[in-house]
Amino acid sequence: GTHRVLSDDIEYKDLGLLIIDEEQRFGVQHKEKIKKLKEIIDGTDNLVFFGGAGVSTESGIPDFRSTDGLYSQKYDFPPETIVSHTFFMKRNKDFFDFYKDKMMALDAKPNAAHYKLAEWEAQGKCRAVITQNIDGLHQMAGSKNVLELHGSIHRNYCMSCGKFFDAAYVKNSEGAPKCDECGGLIKPDVVLYEEGLDQRVISKTVQYISCLLYTSPSPRDTER
Repeated sequence: GTHRVLSDDIEYKDLGLLIIDEEQRFGVQHKEKIKKLKEIIDGTDNLVFFGGAGVSTESGIPDFRSTDGLYSQKYDFPPETIVSHTFFMKRNKDFFDFYKDKMMALDAKPNAAHYKLAEWEAQGKCRAVITQNIDGLHQMAGSKNVLELHGSIHRNYCMSCGKFFDAAYVKNSEGAPKCDECGGLIKPDVVLYEEGLDQRVISKTVQYISCLLYTSPSPRDTER
């Protein structure tokens, strides 16, 4: 059958709307939109979910470009500059000061949307989760087939010897984290500005998507 691909956005917020009473959460004006979305989901067992920041904000993780997002805050350098490959290489301590403080939400927990998607996967209804988020909350909720377009804070590698390090090692390090074996700089496996997406992930994503119901991306997900 044809894949159904659902995209979250600033208007729909997240798939928690499928579990939480829609009128209480969104108001009567959203009822028809929610009803149609439910009809689409109920009518397929070949669901692919394409999501981004609208899912993670419900877990307390800020996006980048909304009014209260990271890009609206003041720093010594523009956030778009800080999370670039050039800045990482030239000013890695400043990069990690920002990255550990603002982008590593290790205490965040999955919300209703994450758990519902994992439930659908277990039921054989959801074939894949394609996410622009780097927080790992889909996996924490139980989803197995997760394609992370922008990587993950939970994978970190020494740039010299390739040794793997978890997120806690990076978060708890002083300044820029260094390898405990060779002393090399550790780089998070996340896609920074000026870097390309992993072509293996892109290829798998394309395989899953044959029919895209497209909605506007979250402000965080543009220009990536």
